Amino acid sequence: MELTGALAFVFFAGLLTDLATGLGALPFFFVDDVDDRWRVGLWGLASGIMLSASGFGLFREGLNYGTPLEVGAGALVGVALVVAARRLIDDHEFEPRDIAQADFEKLVLIAGVLTVHSFPEGVAVGVSFADMGLEGGYPILGFSVPLLAVFMTIAISIHNVPEGLAVSIPLHEHGARRWQLVGVAVFTSIPQPIGAVIAFAFVQFARTLLPAGYGFAGGAMVYLVLTEFLPEAREVGRRLPNGGRRELLAGLVVGVVAMLPLLVA
Repeated sequence: MELTGALAFVFFAGLLTDLATGLGALPFFFVDDVDDRWRVGLWGLASGIMLSASGFGLFREGLNYGTPLEVGAGALVGVALVVAARRLIDDHEFEPRDIAQADFEKLVLIAGVLTVHSFPEGVAVGVSFADMGLEGGYPILGFSVPLLAVFMTIAISIHNVPEGLAVSIPLHEHGARRWQLVGVAVFTSIPQPIGAVIAFAFVQFARTLLPAGYGFAGGAMVYLVLTEFLPEAREVGRRLPNGGRRELLAGLVVGVVAMLPLLVA
């Protein structure tokens, strides 16, 4: 397997997840508002997918290559990165609309914050491609692609849709144009293809750290779900009957069921 071609393929997969963020802005091409039930359901769906992908895929794959200690250590590092990202964001809070109006200095700051925030998601994609080119993968564009990589790319893409929607809502309320919503949403996930390539290249040259790499990606994803996705869903659902628990649970169940094929792969 030619490394340059493999890196280009992984970058393309990461780019797909980035572009999927723009899908969150598409509802505003047709309606002026998005029902809270759909928003809660989408956060639930993203949460179910990410928890399943981490447990059924990343953590399980990590244990196939190493010990629970190695996977656990990687997971702790992943959590630490997310915590550091949150502190950085708390120190430099900005509204999504600022991206469209930022001067150069502020744009650099925003890009840095988003890089730290989105990087773990790109890492999850890149690490899932670690076994690309080996036997047992699915032939895609001349490459043998692991099932985990296919599911992880789809999972991150779906997870990015409600994130894109969350970014687009305040922009829409302040009069941003529709295509501007798409552009800003995509901009917020630019680090994902970059992180995917870096993670893939790293595990190719340091495969002894592969268990920790899987743990890192899984730990970051689980922590993001527990501290960002689910709280966001609960916050949006406060205005719904029963706090939106039914919509959230329905989304979670659908997300988990959708990822069950990873268990039998």
